[in-house]
Amino acid sequence: MIDIFTVVLPHVLMAIAIWRLLHRDDLDHDQGYVKPGFRDSAPRGKPAAPPRGEGTPGA
Repeated sequence: MIDIFTVVLPHVLMAIAIWRLLHRDDLDHDQGYVKPGFRDSAPRGKPAAPPRGEGTPGA
């Protein structure tokens, strides 16, 4: 009787943990995922000029 209990108990606890994980709402939405090959649609122009007084010698 004890042998069956010690085998069944961990399996039941793992099944409960998996059941609870699968029914979480936050598993349906992964906000950090970006499709491979996806590029940002923002236009890429020249970098902005540095503010006056910075990046110029003698400023």
